[in-house]
Amino acid sequence: MARPLFRAAAARLRPRRPRAPLATLGTAPRPWIRALGLLAVVVLGAWLGLLAVGSVRAPVGPMDTTMTLRPSVSGGTKINVSPLGALRLDSHHAPVRLDVDVDQLDPERSQALVKHPERLSGLQDEVTGDVAAGTRELAVRSCVAVVTGATALGLVVYRRPRRALAAGGLALALLAASGVSAYATWNPKSVLEPKFSGLLSSAPSVVGDARSIVTDFDVYQQELARLVTNVTKLYDATSTLPVYQPDPATIRVLHVSDIHLNPAAWHIVHSLVEQYEIDVIIDSGDTMDHGTAAENGFLDPARDLGAPYVWVRGNHDSQTTQDYLKKLKNVHVLDEGSAVDVAGLRVAGTGDPQFTPDRVRPRGGEAAERGAGRELASALRAQQRAGTPVDIAVTHDPTAARETDGTVPLVLAGHVHHRVNELLPQGTRLKVEGSTGGGGLRAVQNEKPEKVRASVLYMDRSTRHLQAWDEITLGGLGLTTAEVSRHLPEENLVKSTPSPSAPTPSP
Repeated sequence: MARPLFRAAAARLRPRRPRAPLATLGTAPRPWIRALGLLAVVVLGAWLGLLAVGSVRAPVGPMDTTMTLRPSVSGGTKINVSPLGALRLDSHHAPVRLDVDVDQLDPERSQALVKHPERLSGLQDEVTGDVAAGTRELAVRSCVAVVTGATALGLVVYRRPRRALAAGGLALALLAASGVSAYATWNPKSVLEPKFSGLLSSAPSVVGDARSIVTDFDVYQQELARLVTNVTKLYDATSTLPVYQPDPATIRVLHVSDIHLNPAAWHIVHSLVEQYEIDVIIDSGDTMDHGTAAENGFLDPARDLGAPYVWVRGNHDSQTTQDYLKKLKNVHVLDEGSAVDVAGLRVAGTGDPQFTPDRVRPRGGEAAERGAGRELASALRAQQRAGTPVDIAVTHDPTAARETDGTVPLVLAGHVHHRVNELLPQGTRLKVEGSTGGGGLRAVQNEKPEKVRASVLYMDRSTRHLQAWDEITLGGLGLTTAEVSRHLPEENLVKSTPSPSAPTPSP
């Protein structure tokens, strides 16, 4: 009896071992997991803060706009011109995008601009100042929104003021780093190559005139003012959509290809001819599907498109197709290097040496295409020696087109149903157009309809060189919306600023 009592007393006198902390009972969180968790809280909180209060109302010229910063992978600027569409500019590369929503047109300011057109000369300075003021206010508000959002969410998640403040500080650092990245990659020349998506009928007016965009190289201020002026015209309540007035010194060429018996293509071409005031249409072939005489009636609209129609034979077009087109008025058929003077341009071309409407017929392959291309190049050199140099060459297959390198400034092709823009080694620019017929009627069998593509080429009337081009893309069978992307040749992007004495085209 005494021994158990002794053992119990000894146990009470023996010092107890401290209990292990709860954190040691399981696996302690790794540092990188905690860091990722903090980063997730910071990003989510900053995003919520921007959504809540990260926008400012700012007047830009005669317009009332809302400027907002949004998280983005690619950065850039998006200008929403509701309900017409949106302009996208590759203005910077950073994890934030600047969204500018045109809310409304101020009646008093717009009427004052219309009644006093002399104010247009100072509009570029006014717009630049308005954008700068709005951007500064947006930067301050975004900092407050980001820090507040990240701090608040950090307090909710961690329930520790120190961790919440760390989240707010990290959010501010990330925003500052994004601002530095945007500043370092800022590209004011992005206004030269905007991408418009929205209603097709408004695209020419919003994107603007290619000639003036090339010559006015004081890019940021002048083109920003031009954009505001165009939007002002579009929002003028006393008029309908403005009529597009192209520069008379610019020759406008509509490049189409691979219609493949799609009757909707003729309506699209006619619409583009009217909206862009096209001077000449160039079709690089495959207008038909099988090239049979029964299909010839499909070609009749080519004579009434509103502009001269220049055509070369594709591998789905037969000699019967070519003979029928030769009889149509307003149509110029090119083959074996023949040339035609039309709309101030000299155009030469050759038909595809292969006729392969199906897979049963034998193909000559690339050798046949290269042979046709060499024959065309020989004809182009002969034209040069005769004192009648060719401005644009046309083939159907890009393989043949590549053989003309060094003999012509610009060569057009089709066949592959996607766009290619390439400056060949000897200086010839190759432009391959996609399918203006959306791949033809057989494309409806595909799971996703092929897009409809065409391009407007702006040629200088004096030099007859390519100044700019618009790539127009319709969304498959939907013909009410489009994307219009403005592009300039590399040599025009590096031109120096014109002298102050040079005349400035009116907005």
